[in-house]
Amino acid sequence: MIPRVLTVAGSDSGGGAGVQADLKTMLAHGVHGMSVLTAVTAQNSLGVQGAWELPVEAVRAQYRSVVDDIGVQAVKTGMLASAELVEAVAELISGTDAPAVVDPVGVSKHGDPLLAASALDSVRTKLLPAATVATPNLDEVLQLTGVRVESEDDMRRAAAAVLEFGPRWALIKGGHLPGDAGRAGASQAVDLLTDGSAEHWLRAPRHDNRHTHGTGCTLASAVACGLARGLSVPEAVTAAKEYVTGAIAAGFALGAGIGPVDHGWRFRS
Repeated sequence: MIPRVLTVAGSDSGGGAGVQADLKTMLAHGVHGMSVLTAVTAQNSLGVQGAWELPVEAVRAQYRSVVDDIGVQAVKTGMLASAELVEAVAELISGTDAPAVVDPVGVSKHGDPLLAASALDSVRTKLLPAATVATPNLDEVLQLTGVRVESEDDMRRAAAAVLEFGPRWALIKGGHLPGDAGRAGASQAVDLLTDGSAEHWLRAPRHDNRHTHGTGCTLASAVACGLARGLSVPEAVTAAKEYVTGAIAAGFALGAGIGPVDHGWRFRS
């Protein structure tokens, strides 16, 4: 049977991030993608013009409808918006026998807030403990832990701080790290995956392309696809890093602002 992956996230009407990016990533990885919508956004290449979260009962009903009948091999979470949604989703994934990839979305690519400040404590105490892999970027690390990352050594401190909240693995995404802050220099984007004992440094070329909308959603979904296909966490993250690097390199202009990564780049290479 084709592996099944469920995304629990918000909708991006522009198609660059959120559920739309997740489902495109899943298709590119040969898995069957399913979705639980948590919020609807009015969003384009210039930013988020509006956001409306769905009621908790609607989110719970979507989740149970999919999991109880179809089943899942992995779950990925994205935009959850409120403390009530965070806690409901944390309870749902905790009760599901499948790995969970938690992307603790705080702000959009354009800097628009997508998570209420009042929900941060619920992310720390409810959602992260339910995660197999947590995938915060540097802004989200600062928001959740107070650790400001400006070097690779700081990434170790950030990972330790995230692991304190209970996920099995932390993937600290260093895409926003200044290019000259790491040993690899400006030409590489560096991520750190660790479970507190083993460390995996993932390095890839840093592409000079401003069209990177949906990068975080895409990476987390690709990790979930790898886990659903039976890969270990390090194997899934390594494959996801390769995929998202290619998607960033192929990112394209769309609208007047920041365009999306290209989820189908492998089919056009």
